[in-house]
Amino acid sequence: MQIIRDLAPLRDAVFSLRGQGGRIALVPTMGALHEGHISLVRAAKARADHVVVSIFVNPMQFGPNEDLDAYPRQEARDAALLEQEEVAVLWAPTVDVMYPAGFATSISVSGVSEGLCGAARPGHFDGVATVVTKLFNQVRPDVALFGEKDYQQLAVIRRVVADLDQPVGIVGVPTARAEDGLALSSRNAYLSADERARAVALPHAMQEGVARLEAGEEAGAVLADIRAALERAGFGPIDYVELCDAVSLAPVRSLAAEARLLVAARLGTTRLIDNFPVLPDRKM
Repeated sequence: MQIIRDLAPLRDAVFSLRGQGGRIALVPTMGALHEGHISLVRAAKARADHVVVSIFVNPMQFGPNEDLDAYPRQEARDAALLEQEEVAVLWAPTVDVMYPAGFATSISVSGVSEGLCGAARPGHFDGVATVVTKLFNQVRPDVALFGEKDYQQLAVIRRVVADLDQPVGIVGVPTARAEDGLALSSRNAYLSADERARAVALPHAMQEGVARLEAGEEAGAVLADIRAALERAGFGPIDYVELCDAVSLAPVRSLAAEARLLVAARLGTTRLIDNFPVLPDRKM
């Protein structure tokens, strides 16, 4: 596996991979890799001949009071994991390489970036859209893979690709979970042992809510009960508990089409997010 930090050698490496024939897949990450990231790499290997993984902790998507400096960085461990998975290239640029002096461009996506985490983290999705667009231009992959855990991010990226005519296929990979159901996340490392034990209330309350919604119960009551269950488990503040259209992310209260149940809430100092699909009754 090549570890590359500058753009010129990255382009040479991609050119060489293209010369060997086949498709290139990109898995963008911010490092601190866990089994969820590895599931993305394995899904990429099933869809392409060569896999490029990027590790870049993107300052543009962190707000002034967020955890940029504290975000876990463990490149040596991450590189060893990727080597085991036979990744072709680890693209690990510095901030100066990604955002050189004079950098002044930002990509903003309206609609799907508004509300939910977009409301709680102003400017976050501008940073996501900008860095992902740069990664696509740098690597020029045939396909890129993203976890469905960050569902709003996935919707933003799909919108960018469609609107800017970018020739890359976007694949959403189902959320990887621990045995007790908690979505895998680099931020889970911030949880104390007690908080980790209580965190399982999040997926459990959501799964119960999905069953009730699909059984036809009124959405407002279900969402209120999920919020109450999280509060009893010690979550707070709760940024949102929402049922949204699976494509537009507009809030919905009935299941005319596939929807998504999305939650963001803090447990101690750690902000956790999760989502589950909610399917309409196909017999109706």
